[in-house]
Amino acid sequence: MELTHFNPEGRARMVDVSEKEKTERLAIAEARLVMQPETLKRILSGETKKGDVLAVAQVAGVMGAKRTAEWIPMCHPLPLTGVDLTFIVFDEKTLLIRAEVRTTYKTGVEMEALTAVSAAALTVYDMVKSIDRGMVIEATRLLYKAGGKSGVYRAEGFSETVRIDDRPRE
Repeated sequence: MELTHFNPEGRARMVDVSEKEKTERLAIAEARLVMQPETLKRILSGETKKGDVLAVAQVAGVMGAKRTAEWIPMCHPLPLTGVDLTFIVFDEKTLLIRAEVRTTYKTGVEMEALTAVSAAALTVYDMVKSIDRGMVIEATRLLYKAGGKSGVYRAEGFSETVRIDDRPRE
């Protein structure tokens, strides 16, 4: 497999996408935040000193997606057409954070979705670390991507219906 982020001399480069066609792209990523059950209860009830934790994490996730090219050196700045985060209570101590990111452009939005869930998880941690410093951010991963030359990727076990057709649109 050819590594596209290296030039012939073996040095890092940003891939040239100028000849690629714009296509509709979608990526869904997820992070898991494991904490004490009481911490999750306080987040969900809004009983924290810093306010609505999930509302702030939502904004952080959107901001993270929009600024991914500033965090990840070889990422292209992308014109995002949509970023949405959802928070799912997995069990009494686990919060799943999912991001769905869209664009119509020449390159995918996987890194933007991964950055969105990472920024949201870090924000939750920051806002409640005074009551639970032992929280663990884990299992950050790409769940789904569609669009572009490589087509559809679906992580093993991911079967949620997504809001985009699996086929790239003409």
